[in-house]
Formats: sequence, C-alpha cells, structure tokens
Amino acid sequence: MDRLESRLRNAWQGRVSGCMLGKAVEAYSMTQGLEKLTAYLEGVDALPLRDYVPLAEEPPPLLLASCCRDRFEASEPDDDINYSVLALGMLEAHGSALSTVDVARTWLMRLPVGMTFTAERAAYKTLLEKAHEWFSMGAEPGFDLGECADNEFNEWIGAQIRADVYGWVAPGRPALAARLARADAALSHVGDGIDGAVVVAAWGAAIPASCDLSEALDAALAEIPPDSGAATAARLGREVAQEGAGPESIHRAYEGLSPVHTNNNLALVVWALLSHPDDFGAAIGDVVAAGWDTDCNGATVGALWALQEKPVPDAWTAPWRGRVRVSLAGEGEISLDALTARTRAVAETLGA
Repeated sequence: MDRLESRLRNAWQGRVSGCMLGKAVEAYSMTQGLEKLTAYLEGVDALPLRDYVPLAEEPPPLLLASCCRDRFEASEPDDDINYSVLALGMLEAHGSALSTVDVARTWLMRLPVGMTFTAERAAYKTLLEKAHEWFSMGAEPGFDLGECADNEFNEWIGAQIRADVYGWVAPGRPALAARLARADAALSHVGDGIDGAVVVAAWGAAIPASCDLSEALDAALAEIPPDSGAATAARLGREVAQEGAGPESIHRAYEGLSPVHTNNNLALVVWALLSHPDDFGAAIGDVVAAGWDTDCNGATVGALWALQEKPVPDAWTAPWRGRVRVSLAGEGEISLDALTARTRAVAETLGA
C-alpha cells in the first residue's frame, strides 16, 4: 500500500470511527446539554473519553444503544457518512468540473429526503417545489439555485460535514479543495456556512503538504475572509489549544448559539485537533465529550487527524470490521476497501 492509498484509507477509518463515537450521544448532547452529557459519561466511568461510549444498565432514552461499545459490527448509517460517499460519487462523475447544479441533481436522484436535516432539508424542499423535470433531463434548472440557500439554517453545520472528501482528493491543493467545497455548500448555505466547509476541505488538502496541523490550518484560513465568523472560530480554537485549556471558554464564547451552528462546532474541531495531534483517541474523544454536534465533530476530527499519515488505532476500527453502512439510493453497505480504491482513483484523476 503506497502513501496515497494509506492516507485515504486512514481518512475513511478516522471519519467513520469518529462518527460512530459521537453518534451514540448526538441526540443526548444536543437536547440535554453538556452538563448532562458529562454526567452520563462520568456515570459510566468514561471520562476522559478514550473508547466507544459504554451503555449504562438503564440508559437515557436519547442515547443510541446501537452505536455504543460492543453493540455493533458495522457502522450505522449516518448523514455525515452519506454525504462523504455522495461527494465521492459526484467527483467520480464530474471531477474538478463539479458544479452546484450537479450537486442539486445528485441530491434529487440519490439522497433520501428523510436523511436530510435543517438547511439540507430546506434546500431539498425548494428543489422539489421548483425543479419539476429538469434534473432527469439534463437541462438547466430554470430558476436561481440561490433560492435553495435562502433558509433559516444556512449558516449551520450541514455544509461543513459534507466537505471532507474534497480535501482528501486534492493533497497539496487547498484552493481546488476550497472550490469544490464551495460548489457543494452553495446549494444550501451562505456566509459562515460555506466558509466552515471551505476550512475543513482546504485544511484536509493542506495537511499532506504541511509541517504540522497548525501550518495546514493557516493554508486553509487563507481561503476564507479573515474577518469571517468561521475564521474567528478557528482562531479561537487554536488559541485555546495553545493555552492547553479545555473547551469551557469556547462554550462561553458561543453561549446561546445553536448547537448545530458552524462556528461553535468549528472552534471545537480546531481545538481538539491542535490539542492532540499525536493521539487519535484523545482528539475524537475530547471533541465528542465537549458536546454540541458530537457525531459531526467526531467525524471531521477523525478524518483530518488521519490525514497526517498516522495510523488510526485498531481498537477504533476493529469493531466495525471495514463495513460502512449508508442510506443512499442504490447503496446500503460499502466496504472500506472499496471506498479507499474509489477515492484513490478520483485523487489520481485529479492529479494527486
């Protein structure tokens, strides 16, 4: 296995493992808050969080038992992984020419509306109301796709969770990763919603060509306005990591913001990665234990960490056995080997 293949395999391993860790407590975290999440983890002797979440004898209703430790033999379907696989398919079909129209057409053909949330569901609703038959006929939409992004959730985390793969396939080319991420994000998001996606994609692209995660983050931040909320969030995450502090100041800075907004979650992602560049379990464990959108942040941190070409420990990958379940039209379960091979083929087509 050469370096490109190894890196891409690591990225899928990191993303799936981080997603599964956070998925167990996602609904609990977002509805009950950090205090109760912390209390649950303390109650099952899981702090610091360095393994999949244990299931208490009498678990709270919102805890997802099927994603808890020793309860699964494959990864559970999740929108975070759906979007990664969807991005891979769109890159296979369109390469670097991927456009927002291509993204819209792909959603209508392959993405179940029941697996969309917030901004994505609002954008999908607009597509269904206005698209009529254009998507299957290969014609132009006949309306401004910007209307899809005119929704109340358009700076929330949705676009950020769709962006990872665009960075994986463009090592050393953060500008290309940023352009691909913008084309995807623009269907449903604006402003910081797009900028957060760009940071994640460009950071992933910059990591293989950088000395460390912080240098790669600088390259990513060069792709967005320095005065944007997303840039401010990333700088805050880095400052807290440099201080060796926990996430408390990040929670204070974003008190009252939606738990699924882009900026507060991006700050946690940066903080966790820069706090633990050499410890995969600590990076995903701490970002999940920090609350808010736990599966999204676990997945993003896991993938970006793994792009450093450091192996993801077997303890995180063995439980799901290379089996990645999705809920997309025509795809229900995909092997890690197949995802790695497909991603490598796209990266090579793009010039990696």
